[in-house]
Amino acid sequence: MKILVIGAGMMGSAAAYDLFNSPGVNHILLGDIDGERARAVATSLGPTVEPLTLDTGDDARVRDAMGRVDAVIAATSYSHNVRLTKIAIESKKHFCDLGGNMDVVYEQMKMHDAAVRAGVIIMPNCGLAPGMACVIAAGAAKTFERVDEIHIRVGGLPQNPVPPLNYQLVFSAQGLINEYLEPAEVLRDGKPATVPSMTDLESLRFPAPFESLEAFNTSGGISTLIQMYPGAHSLDYKTIRYPGHCEKFKMLLDLGFASTEPVTVGTNVLTTREFFENLLRRKLPMNGPDVTLMRVEVQGLVKGARHTVAYEMVDYYDTAARLTSMMRTTAFPTSVIAQMAADGTISARGVMPPEQCVPLEPFLAALARRNISINTVQS
Repeated sequence: MKILVIGAGMMGSAAAYDLFNSPGVNHILLGDIDGERARAVATSLGPTVEPLTLDTGDDARVRDAMGRVDAVIAATSYSHNVRLTKIAIESKKHFCDLGGNMDVVYEQMKMHDAAVRAGVIIMPNCGLAPGMACVIAAGAAKTFERVDEIHIRVGGLPQNPVPPLNYQLVFSAQGLINEYLEPAEVLRDGKPATVPSMTDLESLRFPAPFESLEAFNTSGGISTLIQMYPGAHSLDYKTIRYPGHCEKFKMLLDLGFASTEPVTVGTNVLTTREFFENLLRRKLPMNGPDVTLMRVEVQGLVKGARHTVAYEMVDYYDTAARLTSMMRTTAFPTSVIAQMAADGTISARGVMPPEQCVPLEPFLAALARRNISINTVQS
């Protein structure tokens, strides 16, 4: 099969790496507005990766690239995803993206009927959370007669935390602030609600050396699970961090560091948020060894009895491949999903996030082959 990856940054290059190492993929097109970046990644991988200079604003060029492949992965800003979805449907190509903004996802979902007529599957919100974690939650829920609670906890952390925030940028500073600012969707007492991000702080433990952690509400990680399980009593998503991170970062937000108020820096006029994003990029580490933690817990009834199943992952930086764990656990699931669409494993058609159409067991088996190990505990 042939796959197009749009974007040659951290996630796009990791998706290309996984595709290059996937036996069923014989050609990868790697497009980026920065042609030199695409060429550098392609050269580092091998001859089956073809670099392209590709501007997502050039519809004709994008349409031509899509015409050469079986499926498309968008690993670029979510602001491009509606336009890319339209072109994928017009080109009759399967498409998946990393999502991250539900307003954009809902716009894509309005094109469901057009995608059905085109005979393609369009899957926004592939990746880690939203993405892998939601696929696991939905797959686990299918084994229950009644789903009462779903709790998802996910976080990317530095293995060697440095004060004061004990955090490193595992994706963009813009995305981090969005996650912390936008309201989080939840089910509370069986009713849909929105709650402020960086609230409902809780403590949690993972296997050593991660026995002391915190988690708090953040936006975007729940995808469409609330609509899928309206009868559940409780459903939420929280981000995992080292203790103290929430209090310190929230103080900065409360002081206005993410506001759109202009501020003059030398001869430049920036918003306070732009200044803060720049400061985070300069001050927070980006390339150190990281670890990704995930726990997905589903509670309900099985054969008339109370039952709980938990899926847990601790994934580390890949030293040999020089891939961060966040790259692995975000881009590899997306690559797997794109391949499942191209080879017919996913038979659904239309626009739907992966939790609605990706079969769990083949998905977990594919992740295991990539050394992304997910342990299951039943009680």
